[in-house]
Amino acid sequence: MKAPLVVFDLDGTMIDTHYDLLESLNQTIASIGMEPVSYEDLTHLVGQGARVMIRRAFDLKKKPLGDEELERLFVTFIAHYKAGMPGKSTAYPGFLDCLDRLEAAGMTLAVCTNKQEALALPLLTHLGLIDRFSAITGGDTFEFRKPDGRHVLRTIEKAGGDPARSVMIGDSVNDILAAQNANLPSVAVSFGYSDVPVADLNPTVIIDRYEELAVDMVLRLIEAK
Repeated sequence: MKAPLVVFDLDGTMIDTHYDLLESLNQTIASIGMEPVSYEDLTHLVGQGARVMIRRAFDLKKKPLGDEELERLFVTFIAHYKAGMPGKSTAYPGFLDCLDRLEAAGMTLAVCTNKQEALALPLLTHLGLIDRFSAITGGDTFEFRKPDGRHVLRTIEKAGGDPARSVMIGDSVNDILAAQNANLPSVAVSFGYSDVPVADLNPTVIIDRYEELAVDMVLRLIEAK
């Protein structure tokens, strides 16, 4: 029997990245003379990818944005964000202790994020977390991404896990839908970047802090599947 596998989303779940993402966005749109946007404007889009954030910033300012300009600004955003890593991004309180607790119980860990690999991998490296995970997949690892359940299932496969003994942890609709589409139990964190109360997403369980993500909880979720 394979070890239980816990799959984590990245932005808004493991790591609070909002300050650096927003700073890179504002630097990007400032390059064409646009006024900055606030975290409150874009809270629910922080985990949706740079292109979505850029387009939403233009929508907020009621400015047109063509595909060619979007791609040019996307390149500017990525360069600025990557150059500043890890910036002010930091693990959420209790997260590192949670990893220790799960690993000590013999569980395997993985990351399934819509962030590009070229951003996710160096961020986790800078934060000293890269070696904690048996697999790390991004939004460009496969030809599909969350909320497509195959993104999570292929992550589990890469980690050497068994979907029947796996749990997904996330903060937004993409994570919870991906878990549901993959027929996995899900744990939603209440402190991430969701634009609606996470209870509205119908996760299996909600936690308000990582101290609640206990070994017994993971095992119960797997056994109840």
